[in-house]
Amino acid sequence: MTFSSSVAGHWPGGFDEHGLRAWASGLRQRLGDQEPALGLVFMSPCFFEHASVTLDLLRVHAQIPLLAGCSSASLVCNSQEIEDSEGLTLGLYALPQAKLKGVHFAQSQVEDANGPSFWHRETGLSGDATNGWLAFVDPFHLDSERWLNQWNEAFAGLPILGGLASGRFNEQRTQVYLNGQVYEQGGVGISVGGNIQLLSVISQGCTPIGETWTLTGVDRNVIQRIGNRPAYEVLAETFEGLPADEQVKASRGMFAGLVINEYLDDFHRGDFLIRNLLGADPGTGYIAVGAFPRIGQTLQFQRRDAAAATEDLHELLTRAKSKISGSTVHGGCLCTCNGRGSNLFGMPNHDAGIIQRELGPFGLAGFFCNGEIGPVGDRNFLHGFTASLALFVEGGKR
Repeated sequence: MTFSSSVAGHWPGGFDEHGLRAWASGLRQRLGDQEPALGLVFMSPCFFEHASVTLDLLRVHAQIPLLAGCSSASLVCNSQEIEDSEGLTLGLYALPQAKLKGVHFAQSQVEDANGPSFWHRETGLSGDATNGWLAFVDPFHLDSERWLNQWNEAFAGLPILGGLASGRFNEQRTQVYLNGQVYEQGGVGISVGGNIQLLSVISQGCTPIGETWTLTGVDRNVIQRIGNRPAYEVLAETFEGLPADEQVKASRGMFAGLVINEYLDDFHRGDFLIRNLLGADPGTGYIAVGAFPRIGQTLQFQRRDAAAATEDLHELLTRAKSKISGSTVHGGCLCTCNGRGSNLFGMPNHDAGIIQRELGPFGLAGFFCNGEIGPVGDRNFLHGFTASLALFVEGGKR
């Protein structure tokens, strides 16, 4: 048997105490003499009533010292995306010299927070004591935007990666897991420190079109002027300047790409925060976007479709490959949007398959999200239609 520093497995079907014991033990054996430092588990809603017992079974029989995860209707395991099926996926990660800590956080803490030191006390960690966070969050009972903005201040410049859980939408019910605890509100975070860093690949599924522009007139989420011209005029000119076939693609989905770090010499994929175009008024010349841009910020319009999303993921993975050249990757966690998968690409296993072909093989566990978390520039954002990949890379902070 060949052993790896990370393994992931998929358990099909529902709760079966005897079967899960043997399955978890077998997955643990695939690590050989390496000790798992972290387990990530994602379970379909059929496990809701048995979640606590299932967590205990996995912890004991896979010998997991720290276990975290959440519920989801669709799962990721290695190169497979298991969509809308019952089961669970479990990833085991041997992370040499890592310093890990798990915390649960709640809406009451978000409401009480009064500055970065609050979260340093609540988590027991300051910004220089961690290399980044994995986070899995209930979307119905926690103000995710407010929480993430607070953690951006408390852990400035560090990556926060993960996603919003999914489950039984009609009941507005999800679960998040930490060790043997099941929470139906709040979120869980795993601090990754020591000799392991989190390398992010945030593929927002878009390709840039037209030129880059400077915003010269903004009122909250309304862009009034771009390059000292009416914003709508620039938008229309960008669309009309596309070849006919590109116009057809852009008509199905155009977006605003906003640069986060203006100090770069050039702007490329991954430098833009992608946000929806909410409306455009040729009368006033204004366009509304799903963000609060600022005067002086760089904008480039974007389009999204299956081909653009594939191109984006390939290019960002190629860039990641160059960053980790010569380093050891101890597995990964993929949080991908419910709107991707077969819904977008018309085929199974798109994101997970490409990741394994480009960077693997390694243990990859994950789930389909109600929203994805990851950095653009030096801040972390909530995304849509995004694949958020966290890689455990040996070497600590860089």
